Amino acid sequence: MAKAAVSIIKVSDVYESLQESLRLSDGLAGLNVNDGILIKPNIVSWDFELPFPPYGVVTTSSVISALVRILAEHGFNNLTIGEGSLPKLRTTGHEVYEALGYKKLQERYGVKLVDFNQEEFVQVDYGDGFKLDIAKKALEADKIINVPVLKTHSQAKVSLGIKNLKGCLSKKSKQYCHGLGNEELSLTFPRIIDKLPVALTIIDGLYTLEKGPGPTGKAFKKDLLIASRDPFACDLVGAAILGYNAKEVPHLTNYAKRHGSSLELSDYEVTGESIADHQNFVEHDFEWAEDNSGPTGFQKRGITGLAIRKYDSSLCTGCSVQFNPMLILISSAFKGVPFPNVEVVCGKQQLASTGFDNTVLFGKCACHLNKNNPNIKKAITLWGCPPDLEKMAEELGKEGLECDYNEYVRFRHYLFDRYKGKEGFNLSDWSVK
Repeated sequence: MAKAAVSIIKVSDVYESLQESLRLSDGLAGLNVNDGILIKPNIVSWDFELPFPPYGVVTTSSVISALVRILAEHGFNNLTIGEGSLPKLRTTGHEVYEALGYKKLQERYGVKLVDFNQEEFVQVDYGDGFKLDIAKKALEADKIINVPVLKTHSQAKVSLGIKNLKGCLSKKSKQYCHGLGNEELSLTFPRIIDKLPVALTIIDGLYTLEKGPGPTGKAFKKDLLIASRDPFACDLVGAAILGYNAKEVPHLTNYAKRHGSSLELSDYEVTGESIADHQNFVEHDFEWAEDNSGPTGFQKRGITGLAIRKYDSSLCTGCSVQFNPMLILISSAFKGVPFPNVEVVCGKQQLASTGFDNTVLFGKCACHLNKNNPNIKKAITLWGCPPDLEKMAEELGKEGLECDYNEYVRFRHYLFDRYKGKEGFNLSDWSVK
């Protein structure tokens, strides 16, 4: 049996490099020119109100544009770009598509643009009582080309091709994948691909991201493309380049068990560049105090009287993206004196502890779970799915925790400004020429 091929290409010109990547991986072999092809980028979030650095967070438009051009040149004319970004976006996916330059692809090549969140979802039965609502447009596609980003993930360690397909789910099903027991994240989302016709995975590694998946992580210039017709093989190589052995990544080991796939890189044919030449460990998570009382940065600042338990995989993506901003808000309330004995809990399984005078319940799930918790003396409920930052500041202020929302605004500017003038970091990578 022939080994699945995975190509690794060092990018010079994106269009030329992508052609070489597809040649070495025989990437177009599984496609027919009459196929309805769905291209699935990774657009986890976007922001038109505050500065948003997309480096390592969002699939580059330069890769999507090159892919569409190559497909058109090979006679493919039934192309769709589809994604279901975080539902907290105040704008529609189509406005994000316009910002990314996809409208030009629509004009030039007749590409259809679909925002899954505005479309129909179909319940799909995976067996064993496992059901997910999947975008009808994704199910109807003859073939899917999955174009994720080469990045880490604070809950899943790596976020590559298999993880990127979570964007095909409804909001409810995305939340379901952040459950407990058999509904735990590493057990649920690897099954999404089983019902989707993924024919090709292209990992966009122009940039990579530590402590992802959002812009609070730090991006690095990488200039790689990784492609394969075998989605697992592609993720295996992507994880290795990020410095992770697949045996250390729960969702990859779970996928391998279900599909009888090998976790050994030697069982796959890697063409082009070698893994060793580009392998570099990229940290996936934030540092936390050993006693689970909060991020180490809070300790360094001398913040006391406050305990923030580390989030787990039951914290849904929407709340996880708001989690770091929530930390910035709370830290802005520190005025050099201890907090009034406050604990912060989140997700679907954290129960408030005894011994605290104030308990902050972050997000709808934590509020519901701890509604009648006898350990709570005074609850500060931050409702929402996810909670709104300005409302959070307002609710915390009512209880004497005077947060400065402008501190969060300054933080957002810092995240954006740290890439200004940095060699190789070009916002033009998210535009179509």
